[in-house]
Amino acid sequence: MLKRILAVIGGIVAGSLTVAAVEMLGHYLYPLPAGMKSDDMEAMKEYIPNAPFMALFFVIIAYALAALVVGFVSTKIANDGKNKYAIIGGVIFVIITIINLAMLPTPVWFWVLGIAVWGLVLAGYKLALNKNKE
Repeated sequence: MLKRILAVIGGIVAGSLTVAAVEMLGHYLYPLPAGMKSDDMEAMKEYIPNAPFMALFFVIIAYALAALVVGFVSTKIANDGKNKYAIIGGVIFVIITIINLAMLPTPVWFWVLGIAVWGLVLAGYKLALNKNKE
């Protein structure tokens, strides 16, 4: 039982670190306007409608890579061949994503992709299974 709980937690931690790392790269390549901080919600609400496409798309890339990582790591830790740990991690991230999307004025395409990419946890799960067969 503990191993299964750790599988979900490990996947969430690894996914969170992945999101943070890719978003940091996105902020490096597409920096926020001078003096603006990413934790200033009012400034972010003004910035997002005018942000460069790639600045927003880096968030989607971060979510997609994180979904793969969540699926892979949770499956490796559980080591029982079941996809439920990947799915649980993905559902938790979908909920967090929806909360974040509701707080900011993001375009429709961002909502669609931002939620859909979490399905990639199943691809991460499959990758982890393929590695187990070697």
